[in-house]
Amino acid sequence: MAPPNESKPTPKVAATPAPKLAAAAAANAAKGGPASSSAPCLFSLQDGELSVGGGNKAALLTGVPGNVALTPFAEAFDPAASDAPRELAERAAANARRGAFLGFTLPAPASRAPYRVGRLAGPRRFLSVFRFKTWWSTAWAGRRGRDLQMETQWVLLEVPELAGAGAGYVLVLPLVQGGFRSAIFPGDDDGVVICAESGSEAVTGTDFRRIAYVHAGDDPYKLMQEAYLAARVHLGTFRLIQEKALPAMADRFGWCTWDAFYLTVDPAGVWQGVSEFADAGLPPRFLIIDDGWQSVNRDGDPPHEDAPGLVLGGDQMTARLYRFDECARFRGYREGALIRRPPELFYDKSMPKAVVRKAAEIESTWKARKKAAQGGATDLSGFDVRITQLRRELDQLLVQRDAVLARLCDDGGADAGAGEVGLKAFLKDMRRRFPGLDDVYVWQALCGGWGGVRPGATPLDARVVPARPSPGLAGTMDDLAVDRIIEGGIGLVRPDQADDLYEYMHSYLAGAGVTGVKVDVVHTLEYVCGEHGGRVELARAYYDGLSRSVAKNFAGTGIIASMQQCNDFFFLGTRQVAMGRAGDDFWFEDPNGDPMGVYWLQGAHMVNCAYNSLWMGQFIRPDWDMFQSDHACAAFHAASRAICGGPVYVSDSLGGHDFELLRRLVFPDGTVPRCLHYALPTRDCMFKNPLFDQETVLKIWNLNKFGGVTGAFNCQGAGWDPFEHRVRGYSHCYKPVSGEVRPADVEWSQREDTSAMANAGSYAVYRCQTEELLLMTPHSEPIQFTLQPSSFELFTFAPVATIGGAAKVRFAPIGLVDLLNCGGAIVDVEYGSGGEVRMKVKGAGRLLVYSDVKPRRSLVDGCEAEFEWGNGGKLMVDVTWKQEKDGVSDVAFCY
Repeated sequence: MAPPNESKPTPKVAATPAPKLAAAAAANAAKGGPASSSAPCLFSLQDGELSVGGGNKAALLTGVPGNVALTPFAEAFDPAASDAPRELAERAAANARRGAFLGFTLPAPASRAPYRVGRLAGPRRFLSVFRFKTWWSTAWAGRRGRDLQMETQWVLLEVPELAGAGAGYVLVLPLVQGGFRSAIFPGDDDGVVICAESGSEAVTGTDFRRIAYVHAGDDPYKLMQEAYLAARVHLGTFRLIQEKALPAMADRFGWCTWDAFYLTVDPAGVWQGVSEFADAGLPPRFLIIDDGWQSVNRDGDPPHEDAPGLVLGGDQMTARLYRFDECARFRGYREGALIRRPPELFYDKSMPKAVVRKAAEIESTWKARKKAAQGGATDLSGFDVRITQLRRELDQLLVQRDAVLARLCDDGGADAGAGEVGLKAFLKDMRRRFPGLDDVYVWQALCGGWGGVRPGATPLDARVVPARPSPGLAGTMDDLAVDRIIEGGIGLVRPDQADDLYEYMHSYLAGAGVTGVKVDVVHTLEYVCGEHGGRVELARAYYDGLSRSVAKNFAGTGIIASMQQCNDFFFLGTRQVAMGRAGDDFWFEDPNGDPMGVYWLQGAHMVNCAYNSLWMGQFIRPDWDMFQSDHACAAFHAASRAICGGPVYVSDSLGGHDFELLRRLVFPDGTVPRCLHYALPTRDCMFKNPLFDQETVLKIWNLNKFGGVTGAFNCQGAGWDPFEHRVRGYSHCYKPVSGEVRPADVEWSQREDTSAMANAGSYAVYRCQTEELLLMTPHSEPIQFTLQPSSFELFTFAPVATIGGAAKVRFAPIGLVDLLNCGGAIVDVEYGSGGEVRMKVKGAGRLLVYSDVKPRRSLVDGCEAEFEWGNGGKLMVDVTWKQEKDGVSDVAFCY
């Protein structure tokens, strides 16, 4: 693709100046700064060919134009100018030879510059992640440039000819530069296009020599770490995950209100939901009150009243905030109301489902009407009559609901005029009734509400700005949210008041007892940036204001980012954010009506989360989203959440729970046995298509303190259709698939505290579903398995140790096998020189270890305990929950 000629040249150039070359590195070394590697850069650009390698070289791009530039990282990086901690700057400098900046220059200024930087040499296998919606990204594998998708966020190239020579993989990483962000697009004839765009015709540039970064390595996981570290020390606009503290809710079980209520969430329903979990012995330690709690209305509504009749997602997308506190359903709550009269005495927990079902009928009838009109039908009166009747029935249900809630506003007994009111009163009562409820988060859109802030309704200067998606999003999936936002525009608060916007919202919420926010609809900003300095500058203003507010009002960690899967958010908005969504929403069924969507959408969700974690995990702890414990694929989801390394939470409807399944995820105190790392795809499925190639099982690995785990999931049956530009079912792929696992599937060396386990001579392996205990060495034949569609297996690997004494016992701790992540229950293991093993185990149920010798005795909390031992080395003893010891039992095996 040739340089754009449609852009109007302007005198303004918003691009980073040409890099200081070796002089900067030399000057820094003279000042005692961290030295860069003196070895030559692994990348070279000569005679129109971009290559990687030392003595042997491999071509990556051919036909590279003359105005494409390659700048070694060592020449461009000035540690003295970076805000990164010294340790990070030194690590980046130590790997400097592995990276270089890739970019181009233009003959005339442009605000959007899609530039072909060469032809992908190949065929060469690659893995990429691209935006299939404005908000969400997914994985895509291919071999040629034509296989690339629009809005690609990064490309990982396999270079097997240089494996072992330090360059078996290469990452191509689009960056931000000055007022521009970039993404990769496919070009003609297997071309690779890097598109730099500002989002504003007033922000133009010609110099884009640092618009992308390339990095080489032999370990794809460490390669990702090194590349994003280089971006961090270079840009100075974000912080890596290791620089931030995780929110405490990462280790706790929670409930989100979304699928239970949608936009009709109310105090009595929330109370009822938390009660159901607590009464079952699974107390939620965090609560997310999702969309529906805010004070919003539409432009045509009375300016000081909540929009009426909002039920399903989509109804609210043209509504705007008209005040910063809670909606009337929460605002009228009086302190003590639900303490004195809990909802089980008066609340009809079937009402939320009835309201949602009726609203869904209306939506379905509207869709049928639209389809009939598109098919040429002229008489649509039957649909209109039906819609009117359904709307009347829905309004009657809402009147009944509001009558019940009105009693909460009036019910104060003798002290009706005393005490707190509103959200503060409700959360105060919630914590009195549920003292283990540590965190309450509430939903918000980045711009306040879906439609921003209503002009004239608040002290802030908000103006409705028309929404115009970037041209690069033209090939993405149709999206109701985008359609509605374009319909209504955004009530955008002036960028210089972004700090005030978040301070108004968050200081009020913090004062009411809210401990964090789930910030959604993040990429709305790129639709309205044209008159505000472009997408980068507008994003900076909002992200910086958000970061300052979270630091001030929510202890610096109280935030989950959502609908945020575009690179400029991660490069500009993650200075404070330590947790964010790794995949698209959990859809319990296909919104477009495919009956198999109940099943195939679940695998698509899982694959999104696994592959997105490769890059998002550098910035944030990936959040695999909520799910429903009574869903047809609930166990499938639960197994992935058990080993994902992120928070575990559900969005169960009232009365819709599988508590037995949840007990396999959650301890009785509401904490979870979280893995140490975050789950990532195994190497052998890195460049595969586990969604519809009919042969690949998605395998993900993670680490526990005394072992590792590999999860295998049959996700076949759905995925992106590059011709129809949508995610759809591939029914012929929904069938059994076979795979294999081995100890090396666990990337033991990704953490220093687990790396020694890679050197074990043998491993005990526990299969969760079949309850088999096997023994294998690093050289054993892999374990073969076959999975039915939408099914899974978890393999727990524990290194075998040989303990002292006369018996020379071979021993390996597996964990509590009643938990899906059984190894996460092991708190400590000590091997005594006299031939005994002491363990600390959190939880209750069956503790399994491998022991090739039958112990003389076993002790649980100092008392003799019966145990079972089989010839296969399966040693099992029961432990109970010790409330006074935070659920931890002391277990000893004596030989």
